[in-house]
Amino acid sequence: MAALAPLPPLPAQFKSIQHHLRTAQEHDKRDPVVAYYCRLYAMQTGMKIDSKTPECRKFLSKLMDQLEALKKQLGDNEAVTQEIVGCAHLENYALKMFLYADNEDRAGRFHKNMIKSFYTASLLIDVITVFGELTDENVKHRKYARWKATYIHNCLKNGETPQAGPVGIEEENDVEENEDVGATSLPTQPPQPSSAYDPSNLAPGSYSGIQIPPGAHAPANTPAEVPHSTGVTSNAVQPSPQTVPAAPAVDPDLYTASQGDIRLTPEDFARAQKYCKYAGSALQYEDVGTAVQNLQKALRLLTTGRE
Repeated sequence: MAALAPLPPLPAQFKSIQHHLRTAQEHDKRDPVVAYYCRLYAMQTGMKIDSKTPECRKFLSKLMDQLEALKKQLGDNEAVTQEIVGCAHLENYALKMFLYADNEDRAGRFHKNMIKSFYTASLLIDVITVFGELTDENVKHRKYARWKATYIHNCLKNGETPQAGPVGIEEENDVEENEDVGATSLPTQPPQPSSAYDPSNLAPGSYSGIQIPPGAHAPANTPAEVPHSTGVTSNAVQPSPQTVPAAPAVDPDLYTASQGDIRLTPEDFARAQKYCKYAGSALQYEDVGTAVQNLQKALRLLTTGRE
């Protein structure tokens, strides 16, 4: 991938997007799609902050040049040309980073890479907003990951042993203001979630008044191990062939359901589309059971107006 023209110095007004831009640079070779959307988020956010000051206009202009160059290099990549594919790609990548850090945290393995993974996951959830409003799950993930990154960083910095797993969130300094956390280098290889990850074995906890039942920190019906979207070169280890589990029986009520006088709202269509997207992600990992469950949910919603 051709190198991008460097950006001018970051204006002080754009301090809030400095780590998103750094994440973009770190992913230029690892995952160009992630790099593209990180810059797009920074561009959109920067325009809202200040698009009139000369130094800000110059910076945004150069950032736009990078975006155009990236888009040209990615060509017909569906993760860039189709929003739903791009959104799924980012969500899956952020989830992978989150699960890696969460598994390390729950195992009591506290180190810079897991702190960085928590923090990067929170930044990528910020980036998902380029596609629209975040789901409740993503909002919880972002808050939890950002707090965990700060909490563990501060514990290690002060020579204390962090408490593993979900604990009560305390009022800490905003992690975005913590240069040490943001500057931590990424692992040489993208972190791979543990194959032994089982949400049903996770201990319950709570933070900021939000109760976290076992496994609730991960989006429902999303594979624990998430592959990269097709068409994007990555150093990630591809999952080995596995035995495909038997699909669950299809609910017979869905065969006889009739739309009749059902009036579906735009939100209903959006939720059904989300279920279909999760089913597609599951099929990429050959998770037939999860795919069928999500497709059943989409079909039930479309035919009955209920989930």
